Amino acid sequence: MNRTQPLVLGIESSCDETGVGIVRGTRLLTNTVASSMEEHVRFGGVIPEIASRAHLDAFVPTLRESLADAGVTLEEIDAIAVTSGPGLAGALMVGVCAAKALAVATGKPLYAINHLVAHVGVGLLETDDGGPQPFAGSSRQSALPNNLGALLVSGGHTEILRIRSITDDVELLGSTIDDAAGEAYDKVARLLGLGYPGGPAIDRLARTGNPKAIRFPRGLSQPKYMGTADEPGPHRYDWSFSGLKTAVARCVEQFEARGEDVPVADIAAAFQEAVVDVITAKAVLACRENGITELLLGGGVAANSRLRQLTEQRCSAAGIRLTVPPLSLCTDNGAMVAALGAQLVMAGIAPSGISFAPDSSMPVTSVSA
Repeated sequence: MNRTQPLVLGIESSCDETGVGIVRGTRLLTNTVASSMEEHVRFGGVIPEIASRAHLDAFVPTLRESLADAGVTLEEIDAIAVTSGPGLAGALMVGVCAAKALAVATGKPLYAINHLVAHVGVGLLETDDGGPQPFAGSSRQSALPNNLGALLVSGGHTEILRIRSITDDVELLGSTIDDAAGEAYDKVARLLGLGYPGGPAIDRLARTGNPKAIRFPRGLSQPKYMGTADEPGPHRYDWSFSGLKTAVARCVEQFEARGEDVPVADIAAAFQEAVVDVITAKAVLACRENGITELLLGGGVAANSRLRQLTEQRCSAAGIRLTVPPLSLCTDNGAMVAALGAQLVMAGIAPSGISFAPDSSMPVTSVSA
């Protein structure tokens, strides 16, 4: 096996995207994604059984397209990496079983990858379409910045991490205690009649609204939760969005009860401002108090224009260098799985074998199974 520039195939199936990506060391060769999102629209959210069946249908065509696009064969692949958690149990099972079958058939080593840490791995990739990444360009794991953090914002996760080593030392500093940010977007979009997925719809509409028209709550930002740097409160770096969702629902009900038109654009803008305000404020606070000077913004909600803008502003003011991968690498994809798999190979980490099971609640501190 080539341990300096390994050719790694990555498989992602944790939710509604079937992703296959191929990297050589830190160089992205291809990133192929088949999404089943359209099949979930009429339900207003992802239906696990539908997602699992969609992965079954999409995997082989996606694999073939990825190999053809990269111009490589399965025989040339040095290792296979697959998302083993966290995610939807049935969806994970499809990807893991496919990866195990490929590993047995080809004799290639198999690595079980943590989906969340993989979102950080894309920051190491050199790409042709999105420009060079600020800390890409080396095939060694030690090329990561010494004081690296990651803010992951998606439909299932909102977390701030400290990355001492992407292969074996990831620390969770804070997370949501209820809804993830993306989940809150979907639920509020449903309240406002904007359909699914809610993130893009609210982001577009918010540009025409007044974010100061309504003051929505910023969860877990009161002193009893925050505490101080010397005596941190129980949720200093944590988020909560369930109360915000309820506040939006009550607001809509009040306008309707008075027989008034609901100011949908203003509510969307005010809701979005509440979300991104508390996310960025707590993320920057966690960075400053934990010596983090480089921050990666990842996850599907990283495509949100206001989140990217405010994160950049606050990081710049705090002297924190921000990295945001190209949009195609922010959402779930196989390239990020391959990228982390390549890091494990280059670090000399032993393969996972084929006896591991998918773990829908895999903790972020477990980089691989």
